[in-house]
Amino acid sequence: MKARRSTGRWCAIAGAAALAWLISAGGALARDLPAHGMTIDELVTWLKNAGYSAIVQNENDGSQSIYSSVNNQNFHIYVYDCKNERCASIQFSSGFNTKGAFNAKKINDWVRQNRWVRAYVDKSNDPWVEYDIDLAPGGTYEMLDDEFTIWQESLGRFRKFIGW
Repeated sequence: MKARRSTGRWCAIAGAAALAWLISAGGALARDLPAHGMTIDELVTWLKNAGYSAIVQNENDGSQSIYSSVNNQNFHIYVYDCKNERCASIQFSSGFNTKGAFNAKKINDWVRQNRWVRAYVDKSNDPWVEYDIDLAPGGTYEMLDDEFTIWQESLGRFRKFIGW
């Protein structure tokens, strides 16, 4: 009986040690985003390191955005919730000049079937698609890469939907 208790205790200790190692190893693999979000320059570096173009543009209101493209489709990244050059959220955005070929009903059909991104028509009935991401508080570069994959896939589905 005494041997069984020792074996049981040993298994519990070994199991706890293995769990602690797995947790610490998983945390060591993730690269944290900066605590208060990212700067425009950090976002440009992230995009370029992933193999995409990234051109900083000055907006009419004095803010900056990043112009890029994926799968031959141009888009902008707008920054929000910025303090001391660090921005806590970003928005991917792409519009399509269809010469007013769309309306809210048609876009609503797409929105109902797509969970992550939103779409709308502007005052000229041209379609737009956007996707917002929080960079703070907390997050990892791996999470940001995953969010970018969602954007890419959604943008592709949207282009197919509008026949672009």
